[in-house]
This record gives sequence, C-alpha cells and structure tokens, in this order.
Amino acid sequence: MPYQLHYWPTIQGRGEFVRLALEAAGADYVDVARLPESKGGGESALGERLGDPDNARPAFAPPFLIDGDVVVGQTAAILLYLGPRLGLAGVGESDGLWTHQLQLTIADAVAEAHDTHHPISTGAYYEDQRDAAEQRAKAFRDERIPKFLGWFERVLQRNPAGSLHLVGDVQTYADLSLFQLVDGLHYAFPKATARALAKTPAVEKLHDNIKRRQRVHDYLQSPRRIAFNEDGIFRRYAELDG
Repeated sequence: MPYQLHYWPTIQGRGEFVRLALEAAGADYVDVARLPESKGGGESALGERLGDPDNARPAFAPPFLIDGDVVVGQTAAILLYLGPRLGLAGVGESDGLWTHQLQLTIADAVAEAHDTHHPISTGAYYEDQRDAAEQRAKAFRDERIPKFLGWFERVLQRNPAGSLHLVGDVQTYADLSLFQLVDGLHYAFPKATARALAKTPAVEKLHDNIKRRQRVHDYLQSPRRIAFNEDGIFRRYAELDG
C-alpha cells in the first residue's frame, strides 16, 4: 500500500518537507488532494477527511499521513515516523533523536518566515498588516535568518563525520528539510539570504549537494514539484527583503 499524503494541492507549504523525504527515498506515495475529484482528490475531499466526525484522533491541520491504520499529523511527527522506514534518520536512537531535534528547529524557522507576512493575524490579508509585516521582516532578515543558518553552520562544522551532512555521514530528512528551508528563504528573501549564506558556506554547500542528488533533482524538474507562490509559507514581497 502506498503512503497517503494529505495536504493542500496548490502550495508547497509544510507538506513539501514530507514530499521531499518521500521523493528522495523513492517511496511509493500518493499526494491525495492533487488527485482528480473523481478519484477522491481535491480540496473538498481534504476538508472532509479533516472534519471526519468518526476520527477519534483528528489532525489539527494538514499535512497528515496515512499508512494503513496509522494516521500521523504535524510535519515533524510525520518525518519522525517516516525517517527510520525510509532510511532517512541516521543510525540508531541517538541519531534519530538528533535528526528530530534538527527538524523541530527547522519548524521554528519556517513558522517565523510565515509570520513575516502575517505578523498580526493569519485571518487577515497581507495588505491589511503590511506596516507590521515590514517591521517583522526586518528583524527576521537582520537577526533571525543569520541566527538560524549560523546555528546549522555550526552543526555541520562540528559533525564528527564531516560537514557534508547534519547527522553522521548519511542523508537524513533533516538535510532535505534544511535544503527546503534555504530554498524557501532564497525565494522569499533573496538579498538577505545571499548575505547570510556568504557567512555559512557549509549550509550553502549542503543545499547545492541535495539539489544535485538524482531523485531530488528529478523531482524538482517534474510537475510534482509545485512552484513557490504567494499563497504558501515563503512569499516574495520585494518590500520585505529590504
């Protein structure tokens, strides 16, 4: 049975971190909401699954993953579940926990990136909170992007197995997620990200290496990879890049 990924069909969002892991591992999966409605796909079907009154353990929001009788919500929890099954969690319990910790830190960075364009309310349009967004984005550009990428640079440099991976000498879902974080920051804050990466060469090298891996490369060139857009987490507004 293929894994069933349930996420919004028109954005990368948080579901993209799961897609990348599945694609990099060559896993058999279905991106359910991207199927035609005639085959049980579409946003309406996603909404029905979220609101299923018979589900005793409902997801708060997409993404969620179904694997047989197992249903897992929250990106980091999904990857914690998938990691060992896909060979993307390092070797042993210690590596698995460290990979999960790295993923949770990436989740923090993703949340802060989102809040640059919705600093007051997720229910209000960007245009209605633009002044606050410009203030929030300045702090994110000047302080938070360098802090997050600087920490990942130290992690890479201190890895006893070398600076090509975050965990040991094998690819993990944390490597893939750091790639996606950097890719998203490149899109939303090209100038600020270029400045930060100039001081974090190991992070930039990891991003470039992941992009060249065959399965990832093929995925990025395929129609399965949704383009960045201004409905997702990483949004390009020139005024927010300073």
